Amino acid sequence: MIPRALSGTLEAVSRQYPVVAVTGPRQSGKTTLVRSQFPDHTYITLEDPDTRAFARSDPRRFLALHEAGAVFDEVQQVPELLSYLQGMIDDEPAPGRFILAGSSNLLLLDSIGQTLAGRVGLLTLLPFSLGELQRAGAAPTSLDDLLHRGLYPPIYDRGLEAARWYAGYVATFVERDVRRILNVNDLERFQLFLRLCAGRSGQLLNLSALGNDCGVTHNTARSWLSVLETLYVVYRVPPHHLNFRKRLVKTPKLYFVDPGLLTYLLEIDSPRALATHAARGAVFETWVVSELLKARLNRGLPPRLHFWRDHMGHEVDVLVGRGDLPVPVEIKAGATVVPDYFKGLDFWNRLSGADPERGWVVYGGEDDQPRARGRVIGWNRIQALLDRSI
Repeated sequence: MIPRALSGTLEAVSRQYPVVAVTGPRQSGKTTLVRSQFPDHTYITLEDPDTRAFARSDPRRFLALHEAGAVFDEVQQVPELLSYLQGMIDDEPAPGRFILAGSSNLLLLDSIGQTLAGRVGLLTLLPFSLGELQRAGAAPTSLDDLLHRGLYPPIYDRGLEAARWYAGYVATFVERDVRRILNVNDLERFQLFLRLCAGRSGQLLNLSALGNDCGVTHNTARSWLSVLETLYVVYRVPPHHLNFRKRLVKTPKLYFVDPGLLTYLLEIDSPRALATHAARGAVFETWVVSELLKARLNRGLPPRLHFWRDHMGHEVDVLVGRGDLPVPVEIKAGATVVPDYFKGLDFWNRLSGADPERGWVVYGGEDDQPRARGRVIGWNRIQALLDRSI
């Protein structure tokens, strides 16, 4: 098992709350993490039809069998169970008593918000970060190999062929999760929608255009995109509010959570094909944003990732946390540092009065370069940026 960066945060939160919920996409390693972290807890998966039927038909008796504590996996399958859990927790609020895991975000969190507010610590586990793979000696040495393979645990834990695994993964979450949540009858059209979203990763989100290209209404496109967010397939980065008296773009940007799933949906069939593909820059940017997102979530922090762009085209790719003093990050897929890489940082620093040394450029090369206009860091050293900016 490759150690997970979230484990320390999970241990700390379990000492503070009687219930801890770990959500994240399917196959991100939630079950492995919670079972290894809480070996003395009884493990129950609500994916099992008989167990699920028991929990739904007689929730009081079901929970009475596990009153000492348990890990409930895929708990969003029986959200009504949480109402009964509330009474048990109020009677005996022992820290770390119940651990919940689920692969649906909004469904689980809505249920928690209604029943366990103030009693639960919420954490999110995404696929591996590069840092986790590097510490385990399992990281790809080539950037294009990393982007093409993605970072889902089964590909590394079991040595699976990436394209074949992603094909099964897409079929699984579309057939099981999407059909369950939306009751979508036209799954082929939804898969087209998914691929159209892949072609827009790293771009401003235009739901009307997305719906038109797919042949569905604006409201349907909005609903389908929400499901992809619920299942941790995509993530929206909102624009930053600081305007400096500028007219700003107010539309969020769309990103996939994993670059390997993205390259599969874009039908990029090898690292060599990715190296010269027109979408390589978008795939690289998607990966860097996902690394920033994972770094914050693994620390139990809210995402707080934004971008900044005005109507004249001036832009900073990502602004990371820290209120009115965010850390600006530019993302460039090229392996050679050129002056244009600093244009966004230069403009931001002039407007905000920020110290140029606070800015970063993550690029597709491997050598760090100290520059007066911002710190340049290679893709394989991104952990140094995460350690200093999160």
